[in-house]
Amino acid sequence: MRRRPFARAVALTAAAALVLAGCVAGGDDRPTVTRGSLTGELTGAGATFPDPLFQEWIASYTDGVETGVDIDYQAVGSGGGIEQFLADAVDFGSSERYLQQGELSVAREVRGCEAVQFPVLFGAVVLALHDDALDGLVLDPDVLAGIYDRRITRYDDPAIAALNPDMELPDTEILPVHRSDGSGTTYVFTRFLTTEVPFWAQGYAEGTDIDWHDDTLGGEGNEGVTRAVQENAGGIGYVNQSYALANDLATARVVNEDGTPVEPTLEATTAASEEATIPDDFQFNIDDIGGEGYPITGANWIFAYECGYDDETAALVRDFWTWALTDVEADRLAAELGYAPMGRELKRRVIEEIGRINSRG
Repeated sequence: MRRRPFARAVALTAAAALVLAGCVAGGDDRPTVTRGSLTGELTGAGATFPDPLFQEWIASYTDGVETGVDIDYQAVGSGGGIEQFLADAVDFGSSERYLQQGELSVAREVRGCEAVQFPVLFGAVVLALHDDALDGLVLDPDVLAGIYDRRITRYDDPAIAALNPDMELPDTEILPVHRSDGSGTTYVFTRFLTTEVPFWAQGYAEGTDIDWHDDTLGGEGNEGVTRAVQENAGGIGYVNQSYALANDLATARVVNEDGTPVEPTLEATTAASEEATIPDDFQFNIDDIGGEGYPITGANWIFAYECGYDDETAALVRDFWTWALTDVEADRLAAELGYAPMGRELKRRVIEEIGRINSRG
């Protein structure tokens, strides 16, 4: 839901406390590093979903941790991140979808060694709304699928009214906004609809790039979707929570697997992430979320290689992502932007995976 300044400050203070507690608990896993010893440049590309946080992480790391380092991350969308990683055009890629078997085979051919992929954060995909009066609007998977399939075209539709008996709904045409670029945010959103709504699974399915209904509007990146929602009466669009927070947008509550309408808070995102079963290869989805969990929750993965880096670049890739997972300041920045922390055990597993980067030289 849309936060007023005081409410947001309280929420962020609580979120920061939650994250810092988790970080301190995991502090024993933090490696010993001689700070100020690294130099070099890193290039990365991919998801817009984590871009607000990645830019804060990069600034904090290069300004106050390793000042001889330059890191350039381009938010080109998850599809672009996968493409550039597999083209060997960047030092690391980023996506809200993990690399699947065919892509892992391509990666193996590119470098002659295995790709390394690991999650670094969790975040909510929220439904942002143009009309502030609709803040807290309750939507369920069937209604969301109906909106994007244009079966439901007005906010006072009976299906929406049934979910919101105490809200005065306007007779306004709904304008659904989607990502026009290859997007992990699209993957998370359409994965949710595919697992919950049969007609969506048959007609659209899940993916980073969907053949959307003609009567919907596209926007490039989370920024483009946010802008389209802001500028168009009746607009509704799916974006990363940080974009809704930064622009003080009204957001919807979404009904989860237990039939509970859940506000997309940091705590609700954390609750959802804790229900995920995460295998050794880190290839997972966050499905069928109940309890207090927000149901449209995703992760962001980083891609690197077991070989092919020079020693300076390899050390820098490993150190930056280890710092992002273990540093108190890094976790504080994540909390402020609405990203959920990983638990101590998952952090330990991910740091172990980071150690594979360039392990084959």
